[in-house]
Amino acid sequence: MNLTLKVWRQKNSKEKGQFESYPAKDISPDMSFLEMLDVVNEQIIENGKEPIAFDHDCREGICGMCSLHINGRAHGPLHGVTTCQLHMRSFSDGEEVTIEPWRANAFPVVKDLAVDRSAFDRIQHAGGYVSVNTGAARDANEILVPKQDADEAFSAATCIGCGACVAACKNSSAMLFVGAKVSQYALLPQGQPERERRVVAMVNQMDAEGFGACTNTGACAAECPKEIPLSVIARLNREFLRASLIGK
Repeated sequence: MNLTLKVWRQKNSKEKGQFESYPAKDISPDMSFLEMLDVVNEQIIENGKEPIAFDHDCREGICGMCSLHINGRAHGPLHGVTTCQLHMRSFSDGEEVTIEPWRANAFPVVKDLAVDRSAFDRIQHAGGYVSVNTGAARDANEILVPKQDADEAFSAATCIGCGACVAACKNSSAMLFVGAKVSQYALLPQGQPERERRVVAMVNQMDAEGFGACTNTGACAAECPKEIPLSVIARLNREFLRASLIGK
């Protein structure tokens, strides 16, 4: 199959960017989207030009690095998949495909399609961890956890921090990401000692990074490749209110 790629090119966050068109020739429908970009980059290099910069790492839907906006949607046209899990059979022969980086002030462009998502790291550093000394590991069945809580905590923990929620939100809100990181600890015994401090620190850092307020439209959950539910945002709001009333 042959396609035309309309790709955002930008040297860095300081300079203006623009779309440039590239042919993608002889693309196998079984290629992943990133493999297709590899092939196009090889063609660009053969022509003596600079290849398209884009983020990638595991290419297994785990790391969250493959943050691309494809034809107006985070990670492309399919639901519940990352860009690296998207295959070219999802597109039609002769189609024009528009590829952009995440659009958010908190995610400045590094180069072309690669953005700096270290704002998420700083939110994590603010409180997304358990720091208390728990001593030696205890037997798994010694501390009972209701199955529903365990299932919800595990679901929240599947967040890979790709930033699709921010890219999909018209306010560039990070509430789904922060809600997931707060929820995975708030539901488990290990997270209780630092429960109030954690949510206040992470929300304050989220605001300091310049993310917008939640729009309540649900676009974040709709585009999340790990299908994190909106309920984590509701829990985040409850946890923050609880911590504020306690005075933490």
